[in-house]
Amino acid sequence: MRNLKSILVIAFIAIVVSSCNNNDGPVLEPVAAKTATNIYAPVTTDYSVNPPSETGNFTKFSLKTGTVVSDDSWDIALRGTSIIVNGGSAIGLTDEPARTGTGALALETGTFGSISEAPAAAAFKQDAAGTYALTKGSGNGWYTYNPQTNQISPIAGKVIVVKTNDGHYAKIEIISYYKDNDASNPANGRYYTFNYVYNPNAGENNLE
Repeated sequence: MRNLKSILVIAFIAIVVSSCNNNDGPVLEPVAAKTATNIYAPVTTDYSVNPPSETGNFTKFSLKTGTVVSDDSWDIALRGTSIIVNGGSAIGLTDEPARTGTGALALETGTFGSISEAPAAAAFKQDAAGTYALTKGSGNGWYTYNPQTNQISPIAGKVIVVKTNDGHYAKIEIISYYKDNDASNPANGRYYTFNYVYNPNAGENNLE
């Protein structure tokens, strides 16, 4: 009988220890793959001055909710070909939203699927006075401009990795700058469609 009690006690302790070990780590939410379609990013450009000036409200987008927002929960904001991030300080643009978060971004080279995690902190940049975190201009950041066709095209193999306003990570692949991916009509311009992957676990850099 005494041996049986000893065996039962040992078995009970083993179950408890096993249960504790299984609950040691945090339970992580799954990484989410999403698509944002036809996000309108209008801009008014004055070509009578040199360099041309741009005005108009930025379209603020939350990667967490996958929607355009009007409050401070935005992660990136779009106006024409310009993309800004909710972190750092004002660039000095007309109608620019205030930075209230700790966001930053990095422009990585590789296929969308090959970027499996966010890079080291040193790769990330924030907006600052006179400086975009994501460099603006044809061939400098995410797009090229063809003066013969007047078309904007995403650069293949460029992936934008974002540290969001509240410390999550996401990667973005811009698919098109035109409504319904139809560049044949200039009026379709300034509509972003992009794929993105968002990690809902703060501080976790996994992106696959």
